[in-house]
Amino acid sequence: MILNDTQITERAEAGMISPFEPKLIRLTDNGEQVLSFGLSSFGYDLRLSPNEFKVFRHVPGTVVDPKKFNPKNLGNVALETDKSGSYFILPARSYGLGVAVEKLSLPTNTTAICVGKSTYARCGIIANVTPAEAGWSGHLTLEFSNSSAADCRIYANEGIVQMLFFQGEPCAVSYKSRTGKYQDQEQKITLPIV
Repeated sequence: MILNDTQITERAEAGMISPFEPKLIRLTDNGEQVLSFGLSSFGYDLRLSPNEFKVFRHVPGTVVDPKKFNPKNLGNVALETDKSGSYFILPARSYGLGVAVEKLSLPTNTTAICVGKSTYARCGIIANVTPAEAGWSGHLTLEFSNSSAADCRIYANEGIVQMLFFQGEPCAVSYKSRTGKYQDQEQKITLPIV
């Protein structure tokens, strides 16, 4: 069963989402428009952390290998700020990594999947985030592909992806109990671990 706003709020108050925004925020306290984040009818919009953003780049003589990942294939992207807010630039036809502001701590009867937000999708940005399994805890590393021919802003501290939470019977072996390799990710990009 997919969780609704009431059920998500109950679980967030018990520690499933932190920090938790109990309503969908579209304007700042001083009236400036932001890409929405917070609680929606059947999901929760996570924000992108301003801490770091990295973009894949070609390093001559290297091939990206998930079993022997070379961090040199990633370049840091500077956080920029103007009257529209703080943002990273995701170059045209590139792939970047960021991390969520919110920490998730999923109970053993709840799994979440992540989907992209329509505002970014209409700009050619595709969110590619793996599921957060029952018992997983940490800050999600978020992956984005810019499929357009234009550079695109990716706004920090604003909504970037939506999490959908699903409840079932508690599992026999949770991500935490099997000591999953991405458990307890900090608010920084976590690279492939073998």
